[in-house]
Amino acid sequence: MRPRTSYDFVIIGAGAAGLIAARFAARLGARVMLVERDRIGGDCTWTGCVPSKSLIRVAKAAHEVRSAQRFGLQAASCTVDMSRVREYVQRKVQEIYEPTSPEALGREGIDVALGPAAFENARTLRIGERSVVGRRFLVCTGATPVMPAIAGLEETPHCTYHNIFDLSHLPASLTIVGGGPLGMELAQAFQRLGSQVTILASRLLPHDDPDAAGILQRVFEREGVRWLRGRAIAVRQESHGIVVSSDAGGEAHAETILVAAGRRPNVEGLGLDRAGVVHSARGISVDDRLRTNVSHIYAAGDVLGGEQFSHVAGWQAFEAARNALLPGSSSGRVNPMAWVTFTDPEVAQVGLSEKAAREQLGETISVTKWDIARVDRATCDDDEDGFIKLVSNRRGVLIGATIVAGRAGEMSGELSLAIAKGLSVGDVATAVHAYPTYATALQQMTSQAATARWTSSAAGRVIARLLGFGRPR
Repeated sequence: MRPRTSYDFVIIGAGAAGLIAARFAARLGARVMLVERDRIGGDCTWTGCVPSKSLIRVAKAAHEVRSAQRFGLQAASCTVDMSRVREYVQRKVQEIYEPTSPEALGREGIDVALGPAAFENARTLRIGERSVVGRRFLVCTGATPVMPAIAGLEETPHCTYHNIFDLSHLPASLTIVGGGPLGMELAQAFQRLGSQVTILASRLLPHDDPDAAGILQRVFEREGVRWLRGRAIAVRQESHGIVVSSDAGGEAHAETILVAAGRRPNVEGLGLDRAGVVHSARGISVDDRLRTNVSHIYAAGDVLGGEQFSHVAGWQAFEAARNALLPGSSSGRVNPMAWVTFTDPEVAQVGLSEKAAREQLGETISVTKWDIARVDRATCDDDEDGFIKLVSNRRGVLIGATIVAGRAGEMSGELSLAIAKGLSVGDVATAVHAYPTYATALQQMTSQAATARWTSSAAGRVIARLLGFGRPR
């Protein structure tokens, strides 16, 4: 059958955002074209979330074997076969990719075109040698690794997240440039697998709660990860390996270097100027409904240049598709923002951090913090590094949370819903949690906070006096 040349909805980019938008549009009955220049699944499937979390799981298993003695277990020595580790990671990538292959998507009513795409004008997209016309377009082409201005970097072999998972042998030593989530996750993973890892960064997790960064610094030091403070300014290849120099005067020596210094939006080569779409190197400009200045062209995800998380990209793409194809419109601004760094312990942030809340609301906020060691399940698991911090406004409404714990990511969902629905700490306290779970702490913490809030209120003090509480006997 001859391919269509006209579609209701043309989506450029088949990563997490594009896949969600395409499937939603197809379920509505729209004629959908999904265009991808590389591989369906994008960074998340091939070089991001899926391979990194698979590698982290392998590294955790190695760490558990080596540290089993603390449970009274005499484990055999742990030898890492990196080629087999690589096979495991690639197998998991393939398992997650298969339901999104062109054939699988075709069965869902989605036409797929592989190849570079660029606008010829605001209504026509050229894909290789063919052109298609669309009533509505969604641009979700993602982002690519940033190469910082480091002297000698271009001439020196180095890895990014695009190829670090292709290593067939475990480097004896690894320097990671960057202390953000990706750098931290892979630093711990490679250290646990057996590399000697050095992080070169001015700060660890600079966008997270400083208390969380402090916990991870202590855990990493205990596991042997080194931290060289400062910004990388020069790289050189020597006979014994690669040397990275810091602006603070130190040097890191390693067999391999991983550059994890952020990402930039993929806006080049799309012909956005020919379509009349306003954009810059920082991303595509959109309104609150994720529509560009060209009314029938929308954009979502990392290409906007904002928060770069797969779950945010997917949510925005769904909202953009809904706004493009259905009556009415919905905001594309995520509230509350949530993200997780998948170290061990994990770091989850939902809504406002304590610092951001104080900057916005001053000293009217309330902060409740529990060390994770107070949580019975964490004690049983010997998982006592971390804390839970809840932030509420003057009315007792939950506005933010930071969790550092072995299962922080799973715990964050409940708090995301609570913040999105404007629930108070007292509301959260009414949910009965199974014991013993990590989430039991949320019930206990909010119950305690709600009780303290009530007893310190005027009504609470009056009732206490009427009941005779606090009188000497």
